[in-house]
Amino acid sequence: MNIQAQRDLQLLNEVERNAAVTQRSLARNLGVAVGLANLYLKRLVRKGHIKITTIPKHRIKYLLTPRGMAEKSRLTYLYMQYSLSYYRKMRERLKHVLTGLSVAGAKRIAVYGTGELAELAYLTLREMDMTLVGFVEDKHEGTFLSYPLWPLEALPNWEFDAVLIADMEQTDKIHGTLIGQGIARDKIVRLSPMGASL
Repeated sequence: MNIQAQRDLQLLNEVERNAAVTQRSLARNLGVAVGLANLYLKRLVRKGHIKITTIPKHRIKYLLTPRGMAEKSRLTYLYMQYSLSYYRKMRERLKHVLTGLSVAGAKRIAVYGTGELAELAYLTLREMDMTLVGFVEDKHEGTFLSYPLWPLEALPNWEFDAVLIADMEQTDKIHGTLIGQGIARDKIVRLSPMGASL
C-alpha cells in the first residue's frame, strides 16, 4: 500500500468521523502543510469520494459519498492486508536475527525502543530460549509491556549479550548513541531492510 493510498484512507476516516473537520486539523493529523491537505481534499472531491457543502455562509462541511464509502472500505481492506504482511515479515526477520544471536551464544537481550517493533521483539523473545533483560529508551520513564522502562544511562550497568535496536527510522542515530554510552559495537544489533547487522 503506497503513501498516497494511506493518506486517502486517513482523510476519508477523518471526514467520516467529523464532517466539520477543518483543513488545518486535517493537515496537522496528516503531518502536511494546509495547502497540501487542500490538494488532497480536492483530488478526493474530483474522484467523487467526498462532497463539499456550505452550511450557513462560511462553514464548510465534508461528506463521504457512497463512492467514498466504497473506496474507504477497499483501502481499509488493503491496509489490513499490508499490515498483516508487514507483521509476518517482521516476525520472520526478528526470529531469524534472534536465532542467529542464540546460535552465537547470546541469551540475554536488551531492547532499545518502545514502538511496535519492540512489541514484536518481546513476543519473539518469549517464544525462544532467550531472556529479555529490559527495555531502554533515551530520556523516557514509566513502563512498557509491564516492564519498567529504563533510561539509556542504565544500560552499561546491565548484564546482557546484545542490544536490539527496535526502531527502523533512527537506527543510525541510536547506534551512535549506544556507542557513545560505551556499548561495544559487536553487542549492538540493528535490523536493516535486508536483515540484521552488528
